[in-house]
Amino acid sequence: MISTPTIGLIGSGAMGEAIIAGLLRNKVTDPTSIIASGPRQDRAEDIASRYNILTTTDNLSAVKSADVVILCVKPQKLEKVLTGLGGKIPPTAVVLSIVAGASLEMLSQGLGHHSVVRAMPNTPAQIGQGITVWIGSSSVAPEQIELVRLILVALGPEIQVEEENYLDMATALSGTGPAYVFMFLEALIDSGVHLGFPRRIAEQLVLQTLRGSVEYYSLQKLHPAALRNQVTSPGGTSAAALYYLEKAGFRTAISRAVWAAYERSQELGKDRQGRDPERKNSD
Repeated sequence: MISTPTIGLIGSGAMGEAIIAGLLRNKVTDPTSIIASGPRQDRAEDIASRYNILTTTDNLSAVKSADVVILCVKPQKLEKVLTGLGGKIPPTAVVLSIVAGASLEMLSQGLGHHSVVRAMPNTPAQIGQGITVWIGSSSVAPEQIELVRLILVALGPEIQVEEENYLDMATALSGTGPAYVFMFLEALIDSGVHLGFPRRIAEQLVLQTLRGSVEYYSLQKLHPAALRNQVTSPGGTSAAALYYLEKAGFRTAISRAVWAAYERSQELGKDRQGRDPERKNSD
């Protein structure tokens, strides 16, 4: 495996910056071996000054000498990026995409490049506490697989899977998961304020309750239902609250939300394939 890989990032937004920070934090490569591309010059200058990496507004400059090309653009920008980079990726490079709904086939065909990895990290990757589900095409070499793994570990734990459909599932469960948690946080904090707590105290109570509950679950290694039963006394306050949540369809709402996100992830991929008839007909 290359000891100091050259990494070209296409997209220097929040997730692009998270990847840059993780790479440097875990010493995956040197700052001078990272070049990030984005459309805004002011953003490029800001990233360069904070991380001492190379930046550009030209995607081709970012990839021309790269060992790894990381695609971290918004889904609606992907088609334009693929068109601009098609046939321009170095033959020995591996492409790592974190674009939701973009299949291995779509990426490979659009870039004219076979060594492609598709990954789905989530927002906590920005502090090195994310989790990433990923899969590589059959053309990705073993040393490239290990290099990709090294990059993804810089964002948090990683899970390599053998079926690409798991990526759409991960998009709905862990990729979108922080949004569910943040909405639950908001609702619980607002409930505390409604009871009469000052917001700062409600936030402290809720944050530590969630943090402690997750840590307790990870240490106890019991089924969540068993832990829930531990704090649910017959006729008590927890029993009353849980009865209301069940009656309100709490579980069903969460399950339906995750399923809706899964279906939307699949639709995004199909929409992009359908919008590119020339590429599809040229296969």
